[in-house]
Amino acid sequence: MNTITRDELQSALALGVPLILLEALPEKYYRHGHLPGARSFPHEQAKELAATLLGDKAAEIVVYCASATCQNSHQAAQTLTDLGYRNVRVYVEGKADWQAAGLALER
Repeated sequence: MNTITRDELQSALALGVPLILLEALPEKYYRHGHLPGARSFPHEQAKELAATLLGDKAAEIVVYCASATCQNSHQAAQTLTDLGYRNVRVYVEGKADWQAAGLALER
């Protein structure tokens, strides 16, 4: 699975690189705070949500979850890859790393 670091993600967002940022946690965690511009994408609904949220299979997609020990992002990314999405990366360290770096969440 391809990955992206916090610095790479932060740079891409600052430069306005067109990417789709997906939080692979249940909706209640998303509502408590998510990375700027992220969409709610619970991993257990990835197959169904891909059809409605994601059109272009060549789009740059970044999936994250709570922390490096959380596997939701890997599961969602694998589902997307299996569905034919070609540019899927995982921000492995996730929301915990983002906050530890002093970066704000959206609510």
